Amino acid sequence: MTNYGAIPTSSHGSPVVDLDSVSRVKQQIKDGLATRRPWRVMFDFHSVGIPRGLSDAFSRIKKNLLYFQTNYAIVFLVVIFLSLIKHPTSLIVLTVLVFVWIFLYFLRDEPIKLFSYQVDDKTVLVCLSVITIVLLFLTNATLNIAGALLIGAVLVLIHAVVRKTDDLFLDEKAAMAETLA
Repeated sequence: MTNYGAIPTSSHGSPVVDLDSVSRVKQQIKDGLATRRPWRVMFDFHSVGIPRGLSDAFSRIKKNLLYFQTNYAIVFLVVIFLSLIKHPTSLIVLTVLVFVWIFLYFLRDEPIKLFSYQVDDKTVLVCLSVITIVLLFLTNATLNIAGALLIGAVLVLIHAVVRKTDDLFLDEKAAMAETLA
């Protein structure tokens, strides 16, 4: 006996979720945020001082940018977010673009295949950058975004110049990048 037209039911009360994918994404997010330094280390007032000269200032900038790079990225994102509060359309577009960037660029393990062609990382980066710029220009918040980027850059540079680097210890990968630069 068959039940034509009957709605199929399953033994699961909710849709089946691929737990491996969810746990992999959670691990990738944790790994990405693991490079974030503690905020109390970043804003340690005992480690603030005027550099002795121009070469000391450039040395501090280079080392602090390597050491606090994830924290600085968070500062930029917060400043951009705050600048777009009065532009809800731009904020929605930025939120969608952040998710697109996360899934198409940052959390991707395998190359993207489009019409049986493999797309390399540089192409994805350029395409996402162009799409982001065009969509944000279309939201009429260009001056707000440019101002936010300028404010973020000034805040980061001021911190990078005045934060002493004597107590900062880079891991092996960051130390190699510092010696190559």
